Amino acid sequence: MKNRNSGKSLIFFVIMVLLIGFLAYTGAYGVTLGDYRFKPFSETLKKGLDLQGGVSVLEEIQGNNVDQKTIDRTIQLLSSRVNKLGVSETVVTQEGKKRIRIEVPGKYDTKSVIDSIAKTGELKFVGPDQSIILTGKDVKDATAYVDQTNKPIISLELNDTGKTKFAEATQKYLGKPISIYMDNDLLTNPTVNSVIPDGKAIIEGSKNLDEAKKNADMIKSGALPVTVKPVESKLVGATLGANALPLSILAGKVGIGIVLLFMILYYRVPGLIADIALVLYVVLVLGTFDAIGATLTLSGIAGFLLTVGMAVDANILIFERMKEELKSGKSIKSSIDAGFHRAMSSILDSNITTIIAGIVLYYLGSGSVKGFALTLMIGVALSMFTAITITRTLIKLASNFGMFNAKWTIGTFGVHDMRRRQA
Repeated sequence: MKNRNSGKSLIFFVIMVLLIGFLAYTGAYGVTLGDYRFKPFSETLKKGLDLQGGVSVLEEIQGNNVDQKTIDRTIQLLSSRVNKLGVSETVVTQEGKKRIRIEVPGKYDTKSVIDSIAKTGELKFVGPDQSIILTGKDVKDATAYVDQTNKPIISLELNDTGKTKFAEATQKYLGKPISIYMDNDLLTNPTVNSVIPDGKAIIEGSKNLDEAKKNADMIKSGALPVTVKPVESKLVGATLGANALPLSILAGKVGIGIVLLFMILYYRVPGLIADIALVLYVVLVLGTFDAIGATLTLSGIAGFLLTVGMAVDANILIFERMKEELKSGKSIKSSIDAGFHRAMSSILDSNITTIIAGIVLYYLGSGSVKGFALTLMIGVALSMFTAITITRTLIKLASNFGMFNAKWTIGTFGVHDMRRRQA
């Protein structure tokens, strides 16, 4: 029975290691399976302005007493405009109370970016005969929600002047489409199903709730709700970005490599297992960045490397606790369980306080500070998962098939007579 359990543990251990190795290889080099290709992270991760160069513009809102809701609508409109340049990595964020930072990676024409931002914007409701029915001045409110059938809907409310115009238009174009444009770009093209005399209508046809919210914000804003003026613009050259990225990658490889080597030399087999878990941690962090569409910047890379060290720190706490348990005379299996249990409070305390600091940085900071904070929080959360779950599972499996029977496998644990304690 013992040999059978040892065999199963060995099989599961090998499967987990091979799976982690496959994920790491896929993330580093990509894999083609049939007609589908899994791209490496180097091709899928979005790169920030400081890594690939581009244009950075700081706009200042003209006027006082502008509420946060108005600023949020302005950011939404500005983001929509600069994204028309074909750059999905565009970052539009608020800085301070009245300023908005716009970063457009991969573009090097400052004038075209500023001109795109400076447009006043024009919302138009256009009939099938190309006549203009309403403008942004006729709109009172627009909100998005999901109805009882789980369809995304835009609720439209017009002011008194718009109400009269729309009543006449819906009677004239009953059964025909009325198109809604922003800056000559079609937002939606709903069909008139009934005459609407009270200025309250619903607009169907959005693909999802996010699209409905975006269009509702556009319709509600009509044009930029405030005047913005560029107070700073700078061009980050492609050469600077091209130099920064390979140097950042090299720094990451060297830093992670030193950590992996130290763990093996000092902790032997437990250190090797911690390295395997750390490789999975790196894959999970980069995969999370890719999944949420995060833009990788130099500050983000710094935060990522910091969390690598924190992930190893959790393993060191666990291993040192195991060392104490082994010295007290407990068996390997008992020491593993006790080591993880006793180290848990220290790991949770240190990581939770770091996450709290990251939350504060994210909500009070701006620009690169936000990128650093986001990277830090994601990394800390995933480091706890890999240290507590993956490392523990691999160590218990290794213990079950006798990987710790020989004294040299434990490294500096200082354990004597290992065979007796395995009993």
